Amino acid sequence: MTEGDLAAGAAKAQSGTGQPDGARSAPGSGPSGGNGHEFDLPRIERAVREILIAIGEDTERDGLRDTPARVARAYAEQFAGLRQRPEDVLTTVFDADHDEMVIVRDIELYGTCEHHLVPFIGVAHIGYIPNQKGQITGLSKLARLVDVYARRPQVQERMTSQIADALVNTLEPRGVVVVIEAEHLCMTMRGVRKPGARTVTSAVRGSFRDNDVTRAEAMSLIYGRH
Repeated sequence: MTEGDLAAGAAKAQSGTGQPDGARSAPGSGPSGGNGHEFDLPRIERAVREILIAIGEDTERDGLRDTPARVARAYAEQFAGLRQRPEDVLTTVFDADHDEMVIVRDIELYGTCEHHLVPFIGVAHIGYIPNQKGQITGLSKLARLVDVYARRPQVQERMTSQIADALVNTLEPRGVVVVIEAEHLCMTMRGVRKPGARTVTSAVRGSFRDNDVTRAEAMSLIYGRH
């Protein structure tokens, strides 16, 4: 059995299906409820090998011989969010009778810019006010939700709104605020080459949008660092 065969088997196991390459997965597994294509590691290996040849490299030299397979396995992890849905991670809800805001800040994220397929790295801050029943979700679930949307070809602006809307649709909170700060390597390693420049995006829903005082309190908690 070749390494490509092993990698293909690993991809099927990770995605939770034994379907052959190119088979269709459940609707909604794409970036925005999208195309549902299954992950195809052998195809990625072939594509990476072609890219290396196209830039003038020798794909048979020692340092590059296994690179296509390594890249394919890395992509399976890097783009795992394409095969996840927010309701898959927001599964734990507690009746806590809590009616004040909950904020988790500085959630590390590693995304991939869909324009150049290079990383953007930063943090997400998420706050919400529980629904009328006072139900809360596990704190780690908010971090997992960030990964669902970061681990796919993305733009930061859309990802910020997707996280906020997923919380609204799944938890039905009275308010949601999401702030993301990230440095994009498409700006630092190419193009204008401005290291250290950070992009900040926000999305507010419900009471955070409607009430200036509530929104200001959330922002003070998010940015009130020691």
